[in-house]
Amino acid sequence: MANSSVLSRLLAKLVDYQHVCIIILSAVLISTSGWILMGRGLRNSASIWDYLHVYLGWVTAGLSVSMLITHSVRGQWRQMFPWLLADFTQLSRDLSGLVKGRIPVAGGRGLFSCIEGLGILLLVGVGFSGVSWFFLQGSTDALLWRGYHILLVKGFIGFILIHVFCACLHLLDFIRN
Repeated sequence: MANSSVLSRLLAKLVDYQHVCIIILSAVLISTSGWILMGRGLRNSASIWDYLHVYLGWVTAGLSVSMLITHSVRGQWRQMFPWLLADFTQLSRDLSGLVKGRIPVAGGRGLFSCIEGLGILLLVGVGFSGVSWFFLQGSTDALLWRGYHILLVKGFIGFILIHVFCACLHLLDFIRN
């Protein structure tokens, strides 16, 4: 019984800190990605940066799945992925308000939540493509998965920029009210 209590507290802490962990790990992985030399796989003379990228990438991939799960339980998936229910009402309201110069409302099934949902999917895609690339090392398919990985990373970097911009808009709206 005590072990289950310790495990549940540990999982609660992971959920509390997963966003911060993903931010830090993503910043390290993205900022050091120019220093790595990997094609079909890890070289025999791979540097510490290559190994660091691979193993921190594994941790980030696991955290991305954990984040997807925690944002999907208890019906929260309806907030992040309203298009799965063909519910575009708040999203269209937010977009039409944006055209009129109004800042979208945070939360709900609107623009900000949809952007966060797409970001989580991009991060899971980055993790999945990186893990696939790792398992296919040495094969001709490894380069294909490397290409997917790089494409998804670029999409994720775009998401980060949009996410930061949206957070600034949210803070601006918070300060104004």
